[in-house]
Amino acid sequence: MPAITLPDGSQRSFDAPVTGTTVAASIGPGLAKAALAMKLDGRLVDLSTEIAEDARVVFVTRRDEDALELIRHDTAHVLAEAVQELFPGTQVTIGPSIENGFYYDFARNEPFTTADFTAIEAKMREIVARGAPFVRSVRDRNDAIAFFEAKGEGYKAELVRDLGEDQTITFYSQGDWIDLCRGPHMRSTGDVGTAFKLMKVAGAYWRGDHRNAMLQRIYGTAWRDQKELDAYLKMLEEAEKRDHRRIGREMGLFHLQEEAPGSVFWHPKGWKIYRTAEAYMRRRLEAGGYEEVKTPQLVDRALWEASGHWEKYRENMFQAMVAEEDKTLALKPMNCPCHVLIFRQGLRSYRELPLRMAEFGACHRYEPSGALHGIMRVRAFTQDDAHIFCTEAQIADETVRFVELLSSVYRDFGFESFRVKFSDRPEKRAGSDETWDRAEGALKEACAIAGVEYELNPGEGAFYGPKLEFVLRDAIGRDWQCGTLQVDFVLPERLDAEYVGEDGARHRPVMLHRAILGSFERFLGILIEQYAGRFPLWLAPVQVAVVTIVSDADDYAHEVSAALKAAGLTVVTDTANSKINAKIREHSVQHVPVIAVVGRKEAETRTVALRRLGVEAQETLSLDEAVARIAAEATPPDMTNEFA
Repeated sequence: MPAITLPDGSQRSFDAPVTGTTVAASIGPGLAKAALAMKLDGRLVDLSTEIAEDARVVFVTRRDEDALELIRHDTAHVLAEAVQELFPGTQVTIGPSIENGFYYDFARNEPFTTADFTAIEAKMREIVARGAPFVRSVRDRNDAIAFFEAKGEGYKAELVRDLGEDQTITFYSQGDWIDLCRGPHMRSTGDVGTAFKLMKVAGAYWRGDHRNAMLQRIYGTAWRDQKELDAYLKMLEEAEKRDHRRIGREMGLFHLQEEAPGSVFWHPKGWKIYRTAEAYMRRRLEAGGYEEVKTPQLVDRALWEASGHWEKYRENMFQAMVAEEDKTLALKPMNCPCHVLIFRQGLRSYRELPLRMAEFGACHRYEPSGALHGIMRVRAFTQDDAHIFCTEAQIADETVRFVELLSSVYRDFGFESFRVKFSDRPEKRAGSDETWDRAEGALKEACAIAGVEYELNPGEGAFYGPKLEFVLRDAIGRDWQCGTLQVDFVLPERLDAEYVGEDGARHRPVMLHRAILGSFERFLGILIEQYAGRFPLWLAPVQVAVVTIVSDADDYAHEVSAALKAAGLTVVTDTANSKINAKIREHSVQHVPVIAVVGRKEAETRTVALRRLGVEAQETLSLDEAVARIAAEATPPDMTNEFA
């Protein structure tokens, strides 16, 4: 006689085991029609799941966030059925839901193209219209293997063989089509709806291993309704316009090429933005009590072995063999072990804690060539990295201090809000469960004191400790994970870091790993797309273009430029023999924030006509007033008080 507890605290009792479908119907016809799945004691399951014991049940309807994953998972199954109906002989492999959509990998001799999408989508809509129920069944391992082998589905048979002996082998059918799947699913293909679209086709190695066969992956997106789908497609269209690779090329900021895969060639204008951001961060860190250091890039593998990175991270490290010395060195993928070595120089006292050690550290990590993406995902990058050595009692205060700094920095760069994920212990980790309990407990307590609300991100912590991940939302609604704060009890122990406490005894410091931007390369890519190249004045690579209407004003134009440069502004002077409208158009395309127009009249009156990017009207000011106003507007946000 199971008693079902509902979200409002009410209970319903039944004389025999029941399904979620029955429980929903007992509550009312509206819920029975709307419910797609349910959470049974927090676990997402099919409505057809039998409930034999007392349980808490939350029904999932189309408007709930959990519905999106269900819709995308089910759409992947619909895609697979459609492909096999249209292209007999195609083998299905794996098809999960992913962020914003889904994909399915197929084994087929002939290549798919986007020209096939129209027919596939039409067949998918036909399958949705059939409304075939999703039916779960359990099979014996040998029967499941024989079933797939008889169908010529070798990849599915391999998946079954590799399942652990303790795992239940479940199938889901939708009409005559059947697939190996853990579930859960909605009630029927009809619940998928028609707010889906196939997006692209790409190659993918079976199980992500380059030694295996190459498959064909069809990506798609799926949403709860057409309005959501249209909004997503519009966002993608806007994202294409803002693509940092295109804007970087058009503005001459940087380039990438095969001679240095995953490394950025910064051009003068791009490097100007980089240096401005770096100078800003250096000022913020110095004001925040950080001491800047610089550590080597090539470090003996012995350090990485001692830290645990060699075991956990070796495949991502670039190595260099020194034959004469019989040594293996590695380009550092992160800065933390080197910072511990600095901390260990000399005997530290508790009076020195917290010690905040910062570095704009050049790091290298091997990323597969297929994962590289402009300057967003590279192999050579610079972290705005810092490590805070502190006592356990200081974790909360340092967390509060860090969150305040991070919030202020993000606001200065134009991001008003962010959300936080709490990533706890991963499956592969260093340190005992007791150590992890302490670290996770300390970080949660710090969040409570700092007023940080977070969502749990299970199993995604660093191998040495739990972490907070700070996720920005950009101008077109995309999320970017940038900042991190990690609590580490493990590395100081492994590398024998210690300080003398107030009691005169030796103690291990706690190590807080923290970053705000993450990496300069990726963050600048985000900024390019955030502003679509139209940077705020303080960040713009060229802040003012002085352009002439007539050649008679050339001398005055150079005088104006000199005055602006003397005020610390980055200026170009355009005295080319072309029409003023063409000059204005050219510098507007380059996203120069301010265009100072000068002609005979301006030269005679010692004035300038200022035009702002994106504004048709212009304002005429005296030269001195124009210089003072533009210089004030170009002052970095952290320095504005100095000029108040």
